[in-house]
Amino acid sequence: MSQIIAVHSFRGGTGKSNTTANLAAYAARTGKRVGIIDTDIQSPGIHVIFAIDHDKLTFALNDFLWGRCRIEQAACDVTHTIVTENQTLPERAKLFLIPSSVKTGEIAKVLREGYDVGLLNDGIHALARELDLDYLFIDTHPGVNEETLLSIAICNKFVLIMRPDNQDFQGTAVTVEIAKRLDVQDILLIVNKVPHALNQAMLREQIESAFQIPIVGMLPLNSEMASLASSGLFTQRFPDHPLSRDLNAIAARLIG
Repeated sequence: MSQIIAVHSFRGGTGKSNTTANLAAYAARTGKRVGIIDTDIQSPGIHVIFAIDHDKLTFALNDFLWGRCRIEQAACDVTHTIVTENQTLPERAKLFLIPSSVKTGEIAKVLREGYDVGLLNDGIHALARELDLDYLFIDTHPGVNEETLLSIAICNKFVLIMRPDNQDFQGTAVTVEIAKRLDVQDILLIVNKVPHALNQAMLREQIESAFQIPIVGMLPLNSEMASLASSGLFTQRFPDHPLSRDLNAIAARLIG
């Protein structure tokens, strides 16, 4: 049975896609079959981290939603992005990405006509089944919409990412309340881009007291991550960096 992990933030700019990519990469390196689906259809971006050339894509998630292909046909095998020189992955290890289209017409069609969220639900389960996935990570659209509610409803783990920012704090509180009302059992929180000047212990206590959910990681504001500019997997480029160790520790907790 595939485990579905939805990664969400109330606002953009939290580092959600980079975090999702690195968590999924860790799971794949441990010998799991892992998928990432980019359901941020209005503003897709996670494909950049894996250097996907959209001009060479046959299908994207949008094509499945418009009935042009089966969802597994939109999956790109990006396992090569997690392999370093002289490294051999476990036999079962695989990483797939199902990108959303960056074509202007496709995005405009979604904004103009919407799409069948029920079909996306069916597609997510079909994808996990057809690719024999151990874990499927959903990179969600920020904020609260139908797709967010679907992701919350079907996931085994709901991971919220926030910055130590008052707007993020209030928006995350709204999302946590919605998840609790939908009876999500496993809600976890990552606090990202924490300035070094902040007292992490006090911040952790404040947030956990306010939301009553566990923080699985507090990631510092990092210049190397900023300079990488989504041009690759941080944990692959900087495997011995303290931030990589933090990300891997979070991933290890998520996959148990």
